[in-house]
Amino acid sequence: MSASQTSDVPTLLVKIFGKDRPGITAGLFDTLAAYSVDVVDIEQVVTRGRIVLCALVTRPVAGSEGDLRATVHSWADSLKLQAEILSGTGDNRPRGSGRSHVTVLGHPLTAESTAQIAARITATGGNIDRIFRLAKYPVTAVEFAVSGTETEPLRTALATSAAHIGVDVAVVSAGLHRRAQRLVVMDVDSTLIQDEVIELFAAHAGCEAEVAEVTERAMRGELDFEQSLHARVALLAGLDASVVDKVRAEVQLTPGARTLIRTLKRLGYQVGVVSGGFTQVTDDLRERLGLDFAAANTLEIVDGKLTGRVTGEIVDRAGKARLLRRFAAEADVPLSQTVAIGDGANDLDMLNAAGLGVAFNAKPVVREAAHTAVNVPFLDAVLYLLGITREEIEAADLA
Repeated sequence: MSASQTSDVPTLLVKIFGKDRPGITAGLFDTLAAYSVDVVDIEQVVTRGRIVLCALVTRPVAGSEGDLRATVHSWADSLKLQAEILSGTGDNRPRGSGRSHVTVLGHPLTAESTAQIAARITATGGNIDRIFRLAKYPVTAVEFAVSGTETEPLRTALATSAAHIGVDVAVVSAGLHRRAQRLVVMDVDSTLIQDEVIELFAAHAGCEAEVAEVTERAMRGELDFEQSLHARVALLAGLDASVVDKVRAEVQLTPGARTLIRTLKRLGYQVGVVSGGFTQVTDDLRERLGLDFAAANTLEIVDGKLTGRVTGEIVDRAGKARLLRRFAAEADVPLSQTVAIGDGANDLDMLNAAGLGVAFNAKPVVREAAHTAVNVPFLDAVLYLLGITREEIEAADLA
């Protein structure tokens, strides 16, 4: 029955609530079936063993509504459930135009922060249609289905207040594209891994202080990325190439990194990394983690020694965005369906070019410019921003 067909049809809202047990849903509809009603809508929620089941059905033929009410109440009483039946006309009111998914991550998620998020949604003209928990650990993640307001103004309103509220918020438009094939590309240093690779090499060369000083100059704006890269790599000249294997062994993945990649791959996503670091490390990560794409700078090695130079195309801020576009083209994924993850200013062009840019434990300037931010130390929390539940993650592990 179409919306137009039910708009003026007398209907009953049957609400059942109480202790959950197997067979309640089947029992209710077996009871209603005796009155030849049509089902217009169903909603069921189970929370901590308590069920709320709502069935919107057409009103039965004249003279039998009283019998239906009595029968439903009797059936509910027999199962120690409560029943409420409300008369009305038609279906639910139509949802407003503009539909979005708002994902909220809290560690913990407090009542106060939830109230503030809901109030900001309302202030934009949005209506919360449904709320669904995606995960309870390692963070609490809930998803709001919102209608009545466009995605961009909703994203702006929530992004500007998320840090103040103390939660991470992602807003994406609803639609089939959310479950379409995607490409996820992430930075490496301080994102996929906990380390800065140049610092690991510097420790073996005994020039940590000098490398840190060049890094500080770059952060002050005295050097651009390419200048600072060449200056730092020059300090590694003469280092034995055997140190590459030592650095690879020292690299520590960010908590949740393996889960993130394994889950994405099992769900059919393609995954890549771009790095201002070095292919000597990213190529190893690509092999170990089963990545589809990897790009970085390459340390030049001659006669078993690092020369203090890099070869090939420089992967800088603009280069990362360029590589995101290249990977998307090779993966045959629209740029709007890409997700980029990074922590530094060097990642900003890539984050802004992607359909969804995620600032991961990033500096304030990056958090403010990205579409959303994740400020918990678990990289797999990004999965919840994609609407993937903890149960789906665990099911993927068993596949």
